[in-house]
Amino acid sequence: MSQTSQITTHVLDTAVGKPAQGIDLTLSHLIGDSWELLGGGTTNSDGRVADLLPDKVVLEAGRYKVLFVTEAYFQNQQVKAFYPYAEIVFDIEGDGQHYHIPLLLSPFGYSTYRGS
Repeated sequence: MSQTSQITTHVLDTAVGKPAQGIDLTLSHLIGDSWELLGGGTTNSDGRVADLLPDKVVLEAGRYKVLFVTEAYFQNQQVKAFYPYAEIVFDIEGDGQHYHIPLLLSPFGYSTYRGS
C-alpha cells in the first residue's frame, strides 16, 4: 500500500478479531490552546483511512490528536460499550516521517502504540 498521508491509522475490533469498518475520525493539531481540524474520514472495510491528509503534506513539529468516534460503531453492532470515543494525543518531530496510529478496540477498553 503506498502512503498518501503522513498520518495513517488502522482500527481493529479485538472483541471480534476483525477490522472496524465505519468509525468516523478526525485529525487535529494543537495551536496554542485550541485544536485545529486538519482532516477526517471513516474507516473502510480494512479499518483504515489512508487519505487522512492530502498527498505530500508535511506536518510541522507539534502535538496532534486523532479522535475516533466509537459510539455509533458499537450501536450498529448492537453492542453496549463503555467508551463513546477514543482520543489519541501524540507529538511529532516535524521531519516528514510517517506516523501510523493504530487503535485496538473492544467494548470496554482500547489501546494504541506507535505503528510502522
